[in-house]
Amino acid sequence: PASAEQATFRDCDECPEMARLAGGAFMMGSPVNEPGRNGWEGPQHNVQVAPFAIGSREVTFAEWDACVAAGGCGRYAPTDRGWGRGARPALMVSWNDAQAYVRWLSERTGRAYRLPSEAQWEFAARGGTATAYWWGDRYDAAQAPHGQTSEAGAYAANGFGLFDVTGNVAEWVEDCYSVSYQGVTASSKARRDGSCDMRVVRSGSFRSSPDDIRPAFRDRLNAKYRLEGIGFRVVRILVQP
Repeated sequence: PASAEQATFRDCDECPEMARLAGGAFMMGSPVNEPGRNGWEGPQHNVQVAPFAIGSREVTFAEWDACVAAGGCGRYAPTDRGWGRGARPALMVSWNDAQAYVRWLSERTGRAYRLPSEAQWEFAARGGTATAYWWGDRYDAAQAPHGQTSEAGAYAANGFGLFDVTGNVAEWVEDCYSVSYQGVTASSKARRDGSCDMRVVRSGSFRSSPDDIRPAFRDRLNAKYRLEGIGFRVVRILVQP
């Protein structure tokens, strides 16, 4: 399986910590015999992923609030539902809100940030594995929070050193929603076809069933909706030599 370089970095003090991933090929989607599988998780197909950097954690309230304090993110301060801000993942943020954050982050750092493509997200979440969960084929309740969010990074990291790829909050990705992977190529680019008022959400949240926090699980939501169970993490494209 592909492996990650161990290096992490931040482009500014208030920026998310990023993990460099070496890229590689992987099988995206779930096999037909995976328990809990939905039809829109297939057909399983090979994808080639170029090196990139992805947030080690979901974007936190502290990181979101830094954007607001700097005059970005539409000065929108989402509620934390009384669970606390700081290191907890930002929630009640729409896909459109997430776009405002990555625009601000790109301007703040002079680097190209965006949401991960669906393929990049799944490659990262699997952490080099091909099992139903990154730790194996059986659900383990000790790997994810329940009832409300936890601080980002409170649970074990996957094989790529990424936290909360199962549960905590579900995560927006860049892609327009398509009902399946039928007709896709081996590219890891975000899909621009399909229903673009609906955007893809990956992983599950603290409210999700065990089946819905598998790396292959995918859902969709209107890009303007703000829900307590959805946040995001960011990607930075690495310049190739």
